[in-house]
Amino acid sequence: MTTPTRSSSYVPAARRGVVVPYPRAQAPSEHELASQDQLARRIAALLDLDPEPAYRPALRPRYGSVYYVPARTIIGRARASTLGIDGETDLYGGVVPHAYVATKSITHPLINARARAPSSWSRRLGEMLEGVTLAGYTAFSLADAQRAGVTLLARGPIRVKQVEANAGRGQEVVANAAELEAALGRLQEPVVRSLGLVLEENLASLETYSVGTLRIGTLDAAYVGTQSLTSDNRGEQVYGGSRLRVVRGGWDALLAQTTHPDERLAIQQARVYDSAVQTCYPALLASRRNYDVAIGEDEAGDKRAGVLEQSWRAGGASIAEIAALEAFADNPTLQTVQSYTQERYGQPQVQPPRGHLTFHAYDSTVGFISKSGGLSPDQPEAEETRRGAQ
Repeated sequence: MTTPTRSSSYVPAARRGVVVPYPRAQAPSEHELASQDQLARRIAALLDLDPEPAYRPALRPRYGSVYYVPARTIIGRARASTLGIDGETDLYGGVVPHAYVATKSITHPLINARARAPSSWSRRLGEMLEGVTLAGYTAFSLADAQRAGVTLLARGPIRVKQVEANAGRGQEVVANAAELEAALGRLQEPVVRSLGLVLEENLASLETYSVGTLRIGTLDAAYVGTQSLTSDNRGEQVYGGSRLRVVRGGWDALLAQTTHPDERLAIQQARVYDSAVQTCYPALLASRRNYDVAIGEDEAGDKRAGVLEQSWRAGGASIAEIAALEAFADNPTLQTVQSYTQERYGQPQVQPPRGHLTFHAYDSTVGFISKSGGLSPDQPEAEETRRGAQ
């Protein structure tokens, strides 16, 4: 897709390119809709296109081009082609060949060669990721999950992680075989068979890094930063925001401007993970590539580090990413900026500055939530712990 630049000539409205918040999530919550709509508006401004919040595929012939901001990773090149997505320049997010590739399940190998897996599953990927992930297994049956969990428990407590859950939800720590059996008993076999289940060593004193790259139009950026946790309206610890350092360019530019040892380790592990997945699933295309990397201590007190999961869709750090790209677009000499996102639950909450506000209201799914983000030149400290979710 060819996108107009800021200096492009006027295109009549009926044929002007648009940026659309589409496809939507099934039964989206109000705060999710607000986030997706804001991303689409701001990306439209970056690309000098028009936002079209009411877009439907039947309307596509009216426009010169369509740039998509989907709520989820798009599954299958056939579906992408139907939408007119031919490459990473056509969307903010990604397209994967199979549904499980968009989840945590690709991060770990199977327990053995006889374990159940989809016919398209890459057994090679687990070998390639050894050394950049934590100890863990993926299972596509509850029986395999039981075997994998018992094996891992010999090292210490483990996490049982539902692969489509995000923001730190959908997982629990188990310390023995009885707790493992109880945790697996609460899961549905058809879901595990379709998408998989992750069992992974549990770390203490954990810090979670956000590492990634993105490209929108002619703008390329890469970033590293840390995540924080906050309490949601049920008292659970969930994703509370990110603080990012964003540089113009790609992986090499990011490493060249990074000196902190843990940040460099997180970047290097994410880069290996990114390359390995692209090798094993070459049909993957993505303009936004985000990786969560955990650094902490295992049961013996030894330092451990590894990529937890990937995200090829709009995520918690997206507003921070877009704020950085806007700064780069406005100042071609600018090479690095710091940006943030923040999510807080419950009332009362101080309403964020208007320019940083994404959502500040009662949400029918999660209750009252306040979401904001933007540039943070003075790097304000997070209000709560800087520890991230594993």
